[in-house]
Amino acid sequence: MTDAEFVTNGFHHVTMVSRDASRTLPFYRDLLGFPLVKQTVNFDLPETYHLYFGVDGGHPGTILTFFEWPHAGRGRYGVGGVHHVALGVADEAQQLKWKRRLTDAGVPVSGPYDRGWFTSIYFADPDGQILEIATEGPGFATDEPIEALGQRIIVPDPGRLKGGRDEASIQAASHPEPVPEIDDAMRLRGIHHVTGMTDDIGAADDFYNRALGMRLVKKSVNQDDPDTPHWFWANYDGARVLPASDMTLFGWPKNAPRAREGTGQTHHVAFRANDEEHLAAWREHLLAQGIDVTDIRDRNYFKSIYFRSPDGLLHEIATDVPGFAVDEDADRLGESLRLPSWLEPRRTEIASALKPLG
Repeated sequence: MTDAEFVTNGFHHVTMVSRDASRTLPFYRDLLGFPLVKQTVNFDLPETYHLYFGVDGGHPGTILTFFEWPHAGRGRYGVGGVHHVALGVADEAQQLKWKRRLTDAGVPVSGPYDRGWFTSIYFADPDGQILEIATEGPGFATDEPIEALGQRIIVPDPGRLKGGRDEASIQAASHPEPVPEIDDAMRLRGIHHVTGMTDDIGAADDFYNRALGMRLVKKSVNQDDPDTPHWFWANYDGARVLPASDMTLFGWPKNAPRAREGTGQTHHVAFRANDEEHLAAWREHLLAQGIDVTDIRDRNYFKSIYFRSPDGLLHEIATDVPGFAVDEDADRLGESLRLPSWLEPRRTEIASALKPLG
């Protein structure tokens, strides 16, 4: 493969940290409608759960996974970490249904905010992980030609910025009736984008371009903190931006607090490789770029390599195959505890240490 061929196909999954898997499960499965596609354990800490949620049987780009760390402290977002994970929805009408469904369930929601390229609402899961639900459009070509995205700094209209918005009207906006069920139109479609924080946005630009073949699609400011740069990268070929490939960063100052690992925080962000041969080629590509990368790890449902961005954010590249049906029927994913072959002899011991999911 040539360097020009090393362009990520987008996100594979995002892994977050929860304190109690039995609390995480109903929030994501029942409230947000993300099916549980695998109930297993952290292979490196098998006395704790590792839950996988995903759409269409856990299709890459829709997968949210959770390490259960029952005794960990509260994490903190900061440089080298993730601020929020955004999930996609069709349009603003469906987004307002989500606002009503969440608020009726006792989950505080802010927004909807017009971000220009999409509209967003924000809330937090039971551990404090910040989540966003973002609309699919109108897209990045609303204020730049599609063939020339990311080439100039876009200053948002003052009415979209903190201090210039009609906050009362924004907070009053909602769906007029309760939303007890999730219909097909409002169903969340997987990962829309991931937003992290860096203290050197120029170094981040160089890294995402060299390491993952991602190109700038937007240079703007944080609309909630207009003194802060906000840049967006994606799989972009000059004619289209690939969905579920959009990594964004807030550019914080050099003395800004660093992220702290723990509950309510993202552990790592994973991108896609086709198969193990493709993954091995990605590894050689990263090494050739001078990036420290692990050997290939067997995660049973995919194989992976791990490396960090210059600011410290942990990234993974994971294979699309074999997928979650490798050890249980596709129509019964997530129904029972699954263990890899090397942990199966310890099933009784491991199962007895796990708190029932309920």
